[in-house]
Amino acid sequence: MKCYDELKARGLVAQTSNEEEIRNMVNEGKATFYIGFDPTADSLHVGHFMALCLMKRLQMAGNKPIALVGGGTGMVGDPSGRSDLRQVMTVETIDYNCECFKKQMSRFIDFSEGKAIMVNNADWLRDLNYMEFIREVGPHFSVNNMLRAECYKQRLEKGLSFLEFNYMILQSYDFYMLYQNYGCNMQFGGDDQWSNMLGGTELIRRKLGKDAHVMTITLLLNSEGKKMGKTVGGAVWLDPEKTSPYDFYQYWRNVADADVLKCIRMLTFLPIEQIDEMDSWEGSKLNDAKQILAFELTKLVHGEKEAQKAMDAGHALFSGGGSMENVPTFELKDEDFEDGKIDILSILVKSGLSSSRSDARRNVEQGGVSTDSKNIDDIKVTYSKDDFKPDGKIFKRGKKNFIRICVK
Repeated sequence: MKCYDELKARGLVAQTSNEEEIRNMVNEGKATFYIGFDPTADSLHVGHFMALCLMKRLQMAGNKPIALVGGGTGMVGDPSGRSDLRQVMTVETIDYNCECFKKQMSRFIDFSEGKAIMVNNADWLRDLNYMEFIREVGPHFSVNNMLRAECYKQRLEKGLSFLEFNYMILQSYDFYMLYQNYGCNMQFGGDDQWSNMLGGTELIRRKLGKDAHVMTITLLLNSEGKKMGKTVGGAVWLDPEKTSPYDFYQYWRNVADADVLKCIRMLTFLPIEQIDEMDSWEGSKLNDAKQILAFELTKLVHGEKEAQKAMDAGHALFSGGGSMENVPTFELKDEDFEDGKIDILSILVKSGLSSSRSDARRNVEQGGVSTDSKNIDDIKVTYSKDDFKPDGKIFKRGKKNFIRICVK
């Protein structure tokens, strides 16, 4: 199966500007394409996962990726899918986030000579002369058409700032610059970017008289139509310091039955034939599918060793088998103890099982906290250092949040 046909079979293709041309270029390895990543945080997250996997698939087929980090557009903020203005970041924060992105992308993309490049649109956006820019680019954009774009339409009722209104023009200008400077003939992005992406092809056609192409990929939504990659605690990050490999594994291990096979098809690199055989799986077999999904994606992001550790920890906690050494662990220090004791609320907050003492109190009072399979119902219960010897104690909040507490 050729590359584009596999993208279709995996349900990744949403919209295309010229499907036949895109199919031929992708299948023949002739696409020099880009995907943009605005540095809104110091780590990529699950929302970027589909784009990273797409870049990897296309590169494996001989196409050349350009990873565009938005050191320029990040100063404006993309209004797509937003009901409010994004927080305006300092230049220093944006630049730091861009550096973090580069390190993480290297796990997915081969940036060796001639294979792929990483570009920062700050190189041409930050020093633009405003009058020259609007004279050069402005005549090629119709405000009427821009206001009809979905990314703006949903914001008009609550208010759209002029700052954000510029985003489509800047993204279009990115494509124009990449086409001229790097021979970039194709852009990929999420389906919510369709209007912005078409703006780029139109600018290239009007300014250069050349054809460029765009394709959007299906958004990763759960069975309820909500974007995946969020938990009660916030985003699921690719940085192990922000979301541990164990928590990353557990996120995918706990997806809904209705979503697991779709996620395997869209996100893993398992052969299509193997996934087709899974389509008939039901009942307990869906649990096997979730384990496959969690292992494959954790391996992709954190490596096979960390994926195996996360899986072993899950078996130890939920199946009662295997070593506890890979279970997420928090070490208490001497200063955490007062008069040789530490109370349960402090343990919950320090270990991250609860966000605050009031949250911890609520967790205990509602019967949601236990240790070594015994429920804790007293918020004043305390523990000494000896209580954590020799191998620590397992504390649990809710059904699926565990941590092993030991003393340093």
